[in-house]
Amino acid sequence: MKNAIISVSDKTKIVEFANELKNLGYKIYSTGGTSKILRQNNIEVQEISSYTGFPEILDGRVKTLHPKIYGGILAKRNNNNHIHETQRYEILLFDLIVVNLYPFEETINKTTNEEEIIENIDIGGVTLIRAAAKNYKDVLIVVDTKDYDKVIEKIKNSNIDLEFRKYLATKAFLHTARYDSIISNWFIKSSNKEIFEFDEFVIGGKKISNLRYGENPHQKAAVYKFVRYSNLSKSLVEAEKLQGKELSYNNYLDLDSALNIIKEFSNPACVIIKHNNPCGVAEAKSLLEAYKKALVCDPISAFGGIIAFNYEVDSDTAYEVTKLFTECIIAPSYTQKAKEIFSKKKDLRLLVLPQLLQAKTEQEEIRQIDGGFLLQNKDLLLMDENELKTVTNRKPTEEELKSLIFAYKVAKYVKSNTIVLARGTQTVGIGAGQMSRIDALKIASIKMNQIDPVVLEELKKFPLVLASDAFFPFRDVVDEAAKIGVTSIIQPGGSLRDDDSINAANQHNIAMIFTGIRHFKH
Repeated sequence: MKNAIISVSDKTKIVEFANELKNLGYKIYSTGGTSKILRQNNIEVQEISSYTGFPEILDGRVKTLHPKIYGGILAKRNNNNHIHETQRYEILLFDLIVVNLYPFEETINKTTNEEEIIENIDIGGVTLIRAAAKNYKDVLIVVDTKDYDKVIEKIKNSNIDLEFRKYLATKAFLHTARYDSIISNWFIKSSNKEIFEFDEFVIGGKKISNLRYGENPHQKAAVYKFVRYSNLSKSLVEAEKLQGKELSYNNYLDLDSALNIIKEFSNPACVIIKHNNPCGVAEAKSLLEAYKKALVCDPISAFGGIIAFNYEVDSDTAYEVTKLFTECIIAPSYTQKAKEIFSKKKDLRLLVLPQLLQAKTEQEEIRQIDGGFLLQNKDLLLMDENELKTVTNRKPTEEELKSLIFAYKVAKYVKSNTIVLARGTQTVGIGAGQMSRIDALKIASIKMNQIDPVVLEELKKFPLVLASDAFFPFRDVVDEAAKIGVTSIIQPGGSLRDDDSINAANQHNIAMIFTGIRHFKH
């Protein structure tokens, strides 16, 4: 007779699975709640405690930790010494272990009670999994309910080969590794320590889905979810897709950029992203107005882009957006009429993310490099408007200051080197990702001059302001800015040649503000 241990927290399909095993001649050993539910369904079960002769103790903290259990799992069937020892100590050989773990992730998402959280750290289950996976050549380890049917089929067909055993063992070690990563990161957060205080860091992800391909068709890709520590809001990877084709790798990258920017604004705002950079951003009294203003900045680049809104999308805005080919739209909600309008664009990916502005943002960013990865705190530092420092003879007007603050929020999320030109609370030119700051300004200026002349003339009722993500190494940006009509500049400051830029601004009667905060984005 074959012997199996079944001890699961998630009881999904376990009765059907155990019944199949019983019919295939397996004797089932179990503990606690699992044995109870199996008995209730007329499946014969032997309690592990009755087999080991040792009761469950410490309020269930110790159930399976016993040599008669682990000897029967870890014994190598082709090792005569192992077999003789199991016979000497009357140890049964176990052929199949079915385990899933205490719901630690679910627990930390529903409570902050540390005692309850700690009690949901699984010890015996993880040990069972690791022991069985280590001895995968002799023992089947099943941790995923989706594998139940496949295991039964292979047992019935006597088709359990080494490849399948190793596949299950691989899933087992991935499962425990992720479980441990969730626990270790909870300890870091709950102890108010920074990850950088520790020498080791682990990443645990759960795959949501495979993607059609990566950045290019020849690259494979998938999207994974990190553990969340709050159920108050959802993240991008959990956004609901209301319609449209599958999201691509590049869609996710652009949507992430769009969300990062839109979260900076509390008034109705629109962000249009193309190739991970904004090509238009605006804040206005309504979403429709914000969209029109964002589109004005660079309508050519906006074609095939990603759009984010921070308020419910109404029918007027939806109708206007459908005039442009758009890959994806994300917003906290849509009116029913707006959904009907968008539904006519079958390929348009329409995503909803409730509480978008409150959506929890991961505090660390991970970037892979050759042979390892870089880890940093996410750039969530907010500008303190009370600490802005005017360094020129002329102070910005109230109107200029409002526009400067808007432009600097945008510049924070544009690839460096960055120059953002704005009038009012809308961008009119964005220069992104250039090797020199002067070239970024030239591109921003070119973009501005491509705006419809009638619209551009109307925009001149607002002063032209400039934002830079980092300091000016030379005065050339200020001189060039003066030529295109910039009246006010915001930048971090901190260059050895700050005085050159300040003198240039004074010569051109340009107001300049230092923030003291750099926002490089590589």
